[in-house]
Amino acid sequence: MITLLDYGAGNVRSVRNAIRKLGYEVKDVKNPADIIKAEKLVFPGVGNFGNAMERLRRDNYFQPLIDYIRADRPFLGICIGLQSLFEGSEESPGIAGLGIIPGQVKRFQLSGLSIPQIGWNGIIQRRKSCLFHGYEGEKLYFVHSFRASPAPENQEWLLTTTNYGEEFISGVQKGNVAAVQFHPEKSGGAGLNILKNFLAAEQLTAKPGNESGTTKIAKRIIACLDVRSNDQGDLVVTKGDQYDVRQEGEVRNLGKPVELAQRYYEEGADEITFLNITGFRDFPLDDQPMIEVLRRTSEQVFVPLTIGGGIREFTDSQGKSYTSLDVAGEYFRSGADKISIGSDAVATVEEYLKSGKITGQSSIEQISRVYGAQAVVISVDPRRVYVKSREDTSHQVIKTAIPGPDGEQYCWYQCTVRGGREGRDVDAVQLAAICEKLGAGEILLNCIDKDGTNSGFDLELIRQVSRAVSIPVIASSGAGRVEHFSEVFKETDVEAALAAGIFHRREVPISAVKEHMREMGIETR
Repeated sequence: MITLLDYGAGNVRSVRNAIRKLGYEVKDVKNPADIIKAEKLVFPGVGNFGNAMERLRRDNYFQPLIDYIRADRPFLGICIGLQSLFEGSEESPGIAGLGIIPGQVKRFQLSGLSIPQIGWNGIIQRRKSCLFHGYEGEKLYFVHSFRASPAPENQEWLLTTTNYGEEFISGVQKGNVAAVQFHPEKSGGAGLNILKNFLAAEQLTAKPGNESGTTKIAKRIIACLDVRSNDQGDLVVTKGDQYDVRQEGEVRNLGKPVELAQRYYEEGADEITFLNITGFRDFPLDDQPMIEVLRRTSEQVFVPLTIGGGIREFTDSQGKSYTSLDVAGEYFRSGADKISIGSDAVATVEEYLKSGKITGQSSIEQISRVYGAQAVVISVDPRRVYVKSREDTSHQVIKTAIPGPDGEQYCWYQCTVRGGREGRDVDAVQLAAICEKLGAGEILLNCIDKDGTNSGFDLELIRQVSRAVSIPVIASSGAGRVEHFSEVFKETDVEAALAAGIFHRREVPISAVKEHMREMGIETR
């Protein structure tokens, strides 16, 4: 029996599903005594360090957890589960960690690299551990803004390191106590094998080693599934042509969401994004159709899952009201790792531009505060607006290599809402920069002009936005062949590229994209 310490933040369902997938039973900690009685304890976590520590104290888990670990009993920490072992974190000054390992967890201080680190990176085994039996150097999934650094005082704990602009601790072990910064439950087959090694070991062992080297983060390939109900009321994956999902009067049906997600996982997708493009506003939150899609997908798919669409306050047909944090929380508990916010982000930025004030009340701020910046993705849906000169608009303008219908040499990118049907007086750079300031951790950058064209990504838009923010950017809209992916990675600083229709229709296999990237010298998983 494996005991899981769920402190109430983030996607713990995937850890639970992974343990069950490996053939083990899982019991959740319900009271402090469950920690003391545990045969093996897994402590996964994402989000804010201070929230995690305060929750442990509030539930009276703090001291029992320290006692369990100091007794050298089988323990595996994941992400915050690793950081909690240290004395404290810059993320939450004045809040003590468990104090098992000397040192502080500090924010990445990087030049030219995005924070958070989101994606697939390698590890260097500084010691040989049974945790990595059968591990063959595969990349593993990381998502974090804070890290612990190797130091003389923590050398007896040091197990693995990883490089992201600097060397940081990605794994620790001493006796039967181990923890990793990456997410084994989101690292595909390699991660599941590491988790299995922990679950199966009677005693954790680690031997001296002297492996050296550096690691590199991979560029991510993301499969996107636009999900909506068709005219018969069934949930289907569809694809628009400049956001129009109908063909000959019917909603395009490119497959079932759970089945397609599993196919992309097996084909090597680094992440999977669901965009809910049907409102479903009349349903009670716990009966939302996308909730069931997430739950079923997370049972079979062990890479990160993002869900977008409808992340806002709403009242259902029974008169019950939900906050955006309620909606996000239900999605996280159902298997989502990240939440994508679209139209609500535009409304938030419009309000900020009017008042100039950060209220702390927007969906971006609330979700980021509880679940961490890395859990909040802003989905931007811009379209080109051509102007004859820079002086014709107050918005961020570029001189474009693609002239307008009347020969205009300048344009700006207008943000839209309601599936691209309504333009707003906000440009893409404003939206991305302000959302980063409010706590977002990633930008999903679509382009209405490129959607469904198969003509390649809008490199001018991508350059403009990625240079304006320090958080990761995902390029979206327009991919039609493998060369478009290498082009966007070579010509811009984006960390990931997303596609939909070409994957659904098998026009461009994910494996072909990755093979081409390797041929072009682009780091990939």
